[in-house]
Amino acid sequence: MKVLIVGSGGREHAIATSVAKSEKVSQIYCAPGNGGISQIAECVPIGAMEFEKLVDFAKEKTIDLVIVGMDDPLVGGLVDQMEEAGIRTFGPRKNAAILEGSKAFSKDLMKKYNIPTAAYENFDDADAAIEYIKKGKFPIVLKADGLALGKGVLICNTLEEALDGVKSIMLDKQFGAAGSRMVVEEFMTGREVSVLSFVDGKTIKTMTSAQDHKRAKDGDQGLNTGGMGTFSPSPFYTEEVDDFCKKYVYQATVDAMRQEGREFKGIIFFGLMLTPNGPRVLEYNARFGDPEAQVVLPRMKNDIIEVMEACIDGTLDQIELDFEDNAAVCVVLASDGYPLAYEKGKLITGLDAFEGKDGYYCFHAGTKVTQEGIVTNGGRVLGITAKGNNLKEARANAYEATKWVNFDNKYMRNDIGKAIDEA
Repeated sequence: MKVLIVGSGGREHAIATSVAKSEKVSQIYCAPGNGGISQIAECVPIGAMEFEKLVDFAKEKTIDLVIVGMDDPLVGGLVDQMEEAGIRTFGPRKNAAILEGSKAFSKDLMKKYNIPTAAYENFDDADAAIEYIKKGKFPIVLKADGLALGKGVLICNTLEEALDGVKSIMLDKQFGAAGSRMVVEEFMTGREVSVLSFVDGKTIKTMTSAQDHKRAKDGDQGLNTGGMGTFSPSPFYTEEVDDFCKKYVYQATVDAMRQEGREFKGIIFFGLMLTPNGPRVLEYNARFGDPEAQVVLPRMKNDIIEVMEACIDGTLDQIELDFEDNAAVCVVLASDGYPLAYEKGKLITGLDAFEGKDGYYCFHAGTKVTQEGIVTNGGRVLGITAKGNNLKEARANAYEATKWVNFDNKYMRNDIGKAIDEA
């Protein structure tokens, strides 16, 4: 079969790597793709939001399955347009992708169906938000309602910070239209854990757990980014936590969406906070996490195409997900200055060091192919992933592998997975 993957980041490279292992697949296309994806798929210069061109391309190439990796095209309704054209597509339709597309919607859903989350209120008026904040406890959390590349969340320790936050989100529109509405939420403490899942509208099958590092600098300092590294599994995701979430979170979310007439098929990413009062849902995403996909998918034994087709066909109950009994760590190599200003076009050397090395992966995020070679083309450039028998071994392997590749302005955190030592 012929597969088209929509997206251009490390997540899509990880998906393409898994798709390439399937015996069912004869040809992979990626739109628009990147320098690494081009090694295993034919990249086509069509943007992820150019829906008509994507549909026309899928028809022209008689694509058998489209996999939408990114949040923007899912929330924008690409799956609906592909299905209307008779093309099988993996991912939620627009009315279900709102689970990620609107934080206000997802918070209201959790409140209505008693899914444990932080106390909150939604606002579309800045003055009303300010009055509410003045009566609240600090720290307090402000969230832009819409998609903001994982950066539309502000943790404010004082009233002054919160007032500045309201101004930047709702008045200055720092995150664009995403800030037209805002969620004000209680600040929760505890470990963060990510759990990805496959969903077919009725059945949910969770994957192995992971833990992301969002801040730009060591010690969780600096600005929020799209993710500077991750590890899997999380030693803090215990059987007790799993039992609680199966009972009160996972199936409850799938059932709630169906009750609302928004049947969800695809990936639900559960961002959890393990608080002293039990697990709480921080956020939902409607697709694979990035960089969580880079540590979860290399450990999955299943044929990813079989699982995705079961989600589309409503037969996920017939699939048993199987993961390797090991661990993986991903360290993101970024351009110095990310997530603010950074330079592009720096030549990357040492990429061939990963060839033939089992258990090591170099997932491309912001790269492109030029005449002189593969160069940097984004803030997050590469995701260096390594497996090991346990988390400490995987972490040591990943950091060793970061030495194999180089480019000017190469930057990384040096403490990805350090929490493993405290487990």
